[in-house]
Amino acid sequence: MRAVVTGGAGFIGSSLVHAMLGARTQVTVIDDLSTGSMDNVNPTAPFRRLDVTAPGLADAVGAARPDVVIHLAAQVSVPVSISDPAFDWHVNVEGTRAVAEAAVAAGAGRVVFASSAAVYGEPVELPLTEESPKSPAVPYGLSKLAAEVVLAEVLRPAGVDFACLRFANVFGPRQKAEGEGGVVAQFATRMARGERPVIYGSGQQTRDFIYVADVAGACVAAAEFEGALALSGPDGPAYNISTGRKTTVNMLAEGLRVAMRHPGDFDRAPAREGDVEESVLAPDKAAEVFGWRASVELETGLRASAAWFLQQR
Repeated sequence: MRAVVTGGAGFIGSSLVHAMLGARTQVTVIDDLSTGSMDNVNPTAPFRRLDVTAPGLADAVGAARPDVVIHLAAQVSVPVSISDPAFDWHVNVEGTRAVAEAAVAAGAGRVVFASSAAVYGEPVELPLTEESPKSPAVPYGLSKLAAEVVLAEVLRPAGVDFACLRFANVFGPRQKAEGEGGVVAQFATRMARGERPVIYGSGQQTRDFIYVADVAGACVAAAEFEGALALSGPDGPAYNISTGRKTTVNMLAEGLRVAMRHPGDFDRAPAREGDVEESVLAPDKAAEVFGWRASVELETGLRASAAWFLQQR
């Protein structure tokens, strides 16, 4: 299989490229390095430094002759989406349109898109399923939901299969504190420096934390699935990628403190704009359709994350 991974120099993308190369897939990485790093780029994967909204995107994708395009490149900062929603929309919606059109022109058979649990907003029911109401609380969630619609508009008429993977709160090595769901990176970075991490709000907010290797595995499973992802089950091509288990921020902070052997306490600050109180996603559809389930326990993922962040000191 030949694949193009946009955002392949980033936190999730670099883990995905590593997993795909291990499965003997030919992978081309496209990344503008605005948030990714060349240190993350696998040296065996051809690399193009390119913005997904740039004019040369179609040529770069076409040259790779991909069977599948996995689109991870995005504007992932919730605060940035609030302060500059036009930029957020440009990258996440128009960038997705450009990637979809490039995939069609290149003759790709499938596109796998990194969507987000942010499309749901404040939940009215738990756990969230793919059919749950969508009411994004921040522009980032709105742009991800709009990007799902754009994919359908571009890919369905062309007969290209696709999947929108709605990631829960992803964490792991190489994560930056500024991105969506970056609370583990925020805590770990401060702990590694001997500083006091900050918990916003009560800390009783719940999240569905999923380790990055599990997310990479979901992308690989969707890319390699031999059936029609876009036609499988209710709500079409959307799939929650999650553990189905909720963890409070306080519990997460304590688990990470143990993993990093951090002796200090935590500072407290008011809740931030756009933060939902509770979130947990049901992953059953992904299991039923393309056989994926998360397998890394939270404690195991926190230990691996802690080891990486401590090495960065």
